Amino acid sequence: MKFLLTSAGIKNTSIHDALVDLLGKPIAESSALCIPTASYGHPMAGPPRAWNFISGQEPRCPMIELGWKSLGVLELTALPSIDEELWVPLVKETDALLVNGGDSLYLCHWMRESGLADLLPSLETVWVGLSAGSMVMTPRIGEDFVIWTPPDGGDEALGLVEFSIFPHVENPDLPTNTMAAAERWAAGLSGPAYAIDDETAIKVVDGTVEVVSEGHWKLFTRSAVATESGY
Repeated sequence: MKFLLTSAGIKNTSIHDALVDLLGKPIAESSALCIPTASYGHPMAGPPRAWNFISGQEPRCPMIELGWKSLGVLELTALPSIDEELWVPLVKETDALLVNGGDSLYLCHWMRESGLADLLPSLETVWVGLSAGSMVMTPRIGEDFVIWTPPDGGDEALGLVEFSIFPHVENPDLPTNTMAAAERWAAGLSGPAYAIDDETAIKVVDGTVEVVSEGHWKLFTRSAVATESGY
């Protein structure tokens, strides 16, 4: 599986070009399924934000609006109650999964419950994450981002990439998401961690990590010292 892990969607030309590169063809020739599930677990999101995402009415976080050849909705909370034959073939055939933000651990829970998490390693699909949709792929999200509490507690996510992500750095609508806060957050983790702003994404192919940015980012080591920076 290939990953394009964004803070706020396909915000600029560099991130757009990275997506096309991962798809191996134009967006207009590509199919996608959107996953709104994370929206329902976060108090700042909920059903209205899920609808905005599905309907392509999130201009600050462009994902659905990019001109896909075809689009569908994959609601993870529905999948345990239907036969796999009704959705697994569609996931295997689609070019991209577009995954909305919201609550990372709620999304992680339903990825496991639905069986999607087990399916992912076998896919050639491009996973395009937005905020929580990106963080769910990491080993841990950090205690700062725990809102919905999973049945077993903790802050562990799927761990399909080897680093954690602090999104929305210096976003004016999220005044606590500062680079200083990201450094404190990273100090509580046991592995590498990226702090990225909304003009930045992280591309991962076969374990190779590439930062794609027209903005600002930092990579923190275990000691929370910035070892690389996009400032």
